[in-house]
Amino acid sequence: MKLSGVMPALITPFDAEGRVDFKAFEKLLVHLREAGVTGWVPNGSTGEYFSQSTEERRDVLQFVKDFARPGEILIAGTNAPATREVIEQTALAKEIGYDTVLLAPPFYTRPTQAELIRHYETVLAAVDVDLVLYSYPAKDGSDISFDLMDHFADNPRVIGIKESSGVLQRAIDIASRYEGRIQLVSGSDDIALDFMLWGAESWICGPVNCMAKACCDLDRAYRSGDLGKAREMMKTLYRAMNILESGKFVQKIKYGCELQGLPVGECRAPLGPLTDGEKAEFRAAMQPILNW
Repeated sequence: MKLSGVMPALITPFDAEGRVDFKAFEKLLVHLREAGVTGWVPNGSTGEYFSQSTEERRDVLQFVKDFARPGEILIAGTNAPATREVIEQTALAKEIGYDTVLLAPPFYTRPTQAELIRHYETVLAAVDVDLVLYSYPAKDGSDISFDLMDHFADNPRVIGIKESSGVLQRAIDIASRYEGRIQLVSGSDDIALDFMLWGAESWICGPVNCMAKACCDLDRAYRSGDLGKAREMMKTLYRAMNILESGKFVQKIKYGCELQGLPVGECRAPLGPLTDGEKAEFRAAMQPILNW
């Protein structure tokens, strides 16, 4: 499958009682579609999958699948701490209708690269899905090495890697080594334009939840060949995205949705609320985006 355009790493709205708020979810998805996203990525880290029950994860996947139109890309986050659980979550996603999954290394266990290769091979052997690798060592405590990518580079079911290390040189190396074999997917939002320059044709993006038109316009400007316009847009986006990358990422995304007039509730514990100072800083950075 060819990955292209801006695909939201979807937040999961919660109501005042902490339940999944599907009315707020639908409003958000409608807003994102109107802005021009190309697909949907539910149950990733931005979606707080780690706080959800299996039933909630199923309901979220089903809701997004039912909302999606033909031609819109669907990628399910199916991560979990253990291989057995990842297989269960991946089989669940496949049953609902997701043919592609996004998988970071299992968190907490910090597998070796040999263990991680075996993990991905076991999942692929158990469930007939395509795989987008997810490199986010700051959260998962494990890297996805070039040896691992070499191992899977000619496997047609390993279609891409969402690169969220924040290290541009690594993204360039991936683009150079695996052109035509593993698709580079932008996952470091404050250097998204740099990823585009180095061949990333898709962007699995958390900030698009709260700055949808701006992110999609940036992607469209670059694709149209107007690099100067894309640079000016990236300058406008950079401050807010850089603040997001500084910590409390999901809380700030959800606060940004509130600023856009799309309240989606608070995060689940252990993620705590933003301080007044954190809100003020992010609100100031969001002003030019709110006035986009």
